[in-house]
Amino acid sequence: MGGLGWELKTKKMVKNYTDKQLLDKAESLPSFKGFPNGYWLLGVQSNEDKFDIFDDKFYLFKGKQFVLATTGTTNAGKTAIFGFEKYNKKGVGVIKTNEWYDELWQSGLHHGKMKALRQINPIKLFRDNNKNTKIEEIGEVYNEIVMCNFHTNDYNPLTKLVKWIIGGWSACCQVCNNPMDYYSILELVGKQKVSYCLLKEF
Repeated sequence: MGGLGWELKTKKMVKNYTDKQLLDKAESLPSFKGFPNGYWLLGVQSNEDKFDIFDDKFYLFKGKQFVLATTGTTNAGKTAIFGFEKYNKKGVGVIKTNEWYDELWQSGLHHGKMKALRQINPIKLFRDNNKNTKIEEIGEVYNEIVMCNFHTNDYNPLTKLVKWIIGGWSACCQVCNNPMDYYSILELVGKQKVSYCLLKEF
């Protein structure tokens, strides 16, 4: 489901921030240990949490220098929310927001089919098992490697199509729905280890 109308509507779901606002918020978190010298990613999770829609944003920084912004999801889609047993019987993975995850990813493959940033260090997450249409940070916090990768939503590396329905593309992964932005990020990041800061919309 593409089209300019969807794109404009979805991009407005997370408010716009200045670089300073994002950096100040990231720096205020208890888990902050200093900004990485190289490239790192910052995600902002929509408060609206529109069901099965790519309504979040990602920002690429190099140190404290903004590089680019794009859209995606930090939440699981319909397939995993209602069928989490396929992935984990405890519930669908919900990453703990307002946290830093140092050196979370490094260049690799997603399911052996797509160039991606592959999880190499543990991440804090909840297990949501009530099968409603909202992702909830409730219950026990786990600290695990669950193949929470950063990838896009098409195995064709040549596609330029921006799609807005999550479907089965995320069961905890952080997914960019703009392939051109995504491959730009991979090219810039190269083989370095990539830290991640995930914020709740503020």
